[in-house]
Amino acid sequence: MKAAKMRRYASKITDWHLGLRRLNFFLVNSEVRSYHSVLRSSKDDYRHKSVAKMNYATSCVNLSEDPPKEKDNRVSDMLIDSYGRMHTYLRISLTERCNLRCQYCMPAEGVDLTPKPELLSLTEILRLANLFVTSGVYKIRLTGGEPAIRKDIEDVCLHLSNLNGLKTLAMTTNGLTLARKLPKLKECGLTSINISLDTLVPAKFEFLTRRKGHEKVMESINAAIDVGYNPVKVNCVVMRGFNDDEICDFIELTRDRPINIRFIEFMPFDGNVWNVKKLVSYSEMLDRVVKKFPGLRRLQDHPTETAKNFKIDGHCGTVSFITSMTEHFCAGCNRLRLLADGNFKVCLFGPSEVSLRDPLRQHASDDELREIIGAAVKRKKASHAGMFDIAKTANRPMIHIGG
Repeated sequence: MKAAKMRRYASKITDWHLGLRRLNFFLVNSEVRSYHSVLRSSKDDYRHKSVAKMNYATSCVNLSEDPPKEKDNRVSDMLIDSYGRMHTYLRISLTERCNLRCQYCMPAEGVDLTPKPELLSLTEILRLANLFVTSGVYKIRLTGGEPAIRKDIEDVCLHLSNLNGLKTLAMTTNGLTLARKLPKLKECGLTSINISLDTLVPAKFEFLTRRKGHEKVMESINAAIDVGYNPVKVNCVVMRGFNDDEICDFIELTRDRPINIRFIEFMPFDGNVWNVKKLVSYSEMLDRVVKKFPGLRRLQDHPTETAKNFKIDGHCGTVSFITSMTEHFCAGCNRLRLLADGNFKVCLFGPSEVSLRDPLRQHASDDELREIIGAAVKRKKASHAGMFDIAKTANRPMIHIGG
């Protein structure tokens, strides 16, 4: 199997190496047209491709309007914003450290990490998590940096999974050190796993992440399947000229295995040299997939779902698209973020943050913390800015925010 896989991608590796110098220049030093010309050409491109997508959507037998939201009386006012959105999903960044250096996550010059005394302790994380769960949060996702490099990751999972009212404990990981830890993590209550993998070609993996380890990530995906995670979610950030030629290869992973491939539009964060030229829109990705897999059909998505989900006839797994740039899902957003340094963030793309660490260490009561959280949630905007405005808005690097 391994030899066959290497033969399968041998030609891709050779071709890719020949174009490495050009690609590196493209990724880091792409010439930027004026703002107005970029805006005009991009809108025209999306308008042209939307015709095919609209025609396709009408043929999806399982596509239907999202069911109406039901009021959940368990959700406290602290978690309801001024637009009536109930925030029942908390993403907790456990660390700013990572054992990869992905170009879309970390600037080439690196980032200054928060000193350890200024990071939340396990006790502080658990107190805040309990405060959110008792107020109505029922899903927690652990992020980083790379959460699996924490020496106490099993203890973190065990304590969080025992919070009364929590239904889902998930983790997003690069998979580099995950395989040997998975059986214990599952025992400790980890119910869902997302593994980041942006290329099936080892040489491209090393270029993008500035590290080796492709084989270990593939091993972790297989290990997650073996211990019973279903589906195993694989996150793939799609970038033009780098991995957009692999979209259909990724989908082949879903043929015989319970894998959910999640294609993510390239998003701007400080230091990742975002450029609209690198963005492959949902419409374009969908067009490519439909041509190769005509049995693709749309599934019904939950109102708070960030992904547009699809099934291919005859495939064990599923395919999803996360369309943060071209078709935002702000109206159904139910997500909040607790950063490793204790800052609280209500929108991934919004620069606004408020510290929960400082009042926590000043012995604030639960009610005082709830008041701070509730005020921040009430200030959440109806939607984030358009993608060109996001690209110009100051925000922290992704490794500080948490994936």
